[in-house]
Amino acid sequence: MSESVGVRQAQAQRTRGAVLAAAAAVFVDQGVQAPIRDIAERAGVGVGTIYRNFPTRADLVTAVYRHQIDTCTALAPRLLEESASPFAALTCWADAFVEFLVTKHGLGAALGSGDPGLENLHALMLDTLVPACSTLLDACAAADELSLDITAYTLMRAIGNLSITGPDYDQADAKHMVATLLAGCRHTA
Repeated sequence: MSESVGVRQAQAQRTRGAVLAAAAAVFVDQGVQAPIRDIAERAGVGVGTIYRNFPTRADLVTAVYRHQIDTCTALAPRLLEESASPFAALTCWADAFVEFLVTKHGLGAALGSGDPGLENLHALMLDTLVPACSTLLDACAAADELSLDITAYTLMRAIGNLSITGPDYDQADAKHMVATLLAGCRHTA
């Protein structure tokens, strides 16, 4: 009997993961107000399955972005371990952060919507991503690769501002400008 429960739990996790992946992709294409039926179709599930897992749109939006925030946060220590230098790790993380920001089409409107289910999303971003960025900046400072007067919050705000895309400014432009920003922050001997 416990094997059957384990199989059901594994299937539920796969379904939840498929819904989160589909929702993230649909949000990129259509924004967070995309029809739930489009998400269900992309995930290969019924609309009822989405509402069973995420009773409100705010629940779904929060789950998608929480997962993406957690992924971006976990990337920082891994990059520090795998990269040739702390500055290389910071550069890779900044690229991932730009991608995270650029693909959040409609999130700003959702955060300002007054939906109580979305109230904590901005705080979650700050509470998890700022310390991740701080870890990278501290490593860069210890390696004498970056100016000491740069704070994680300020850098992330600057990256955020450079990541606002529009008709004549896309993700590639944002990544280029962030790379230029980081090059300007780099401490050279």
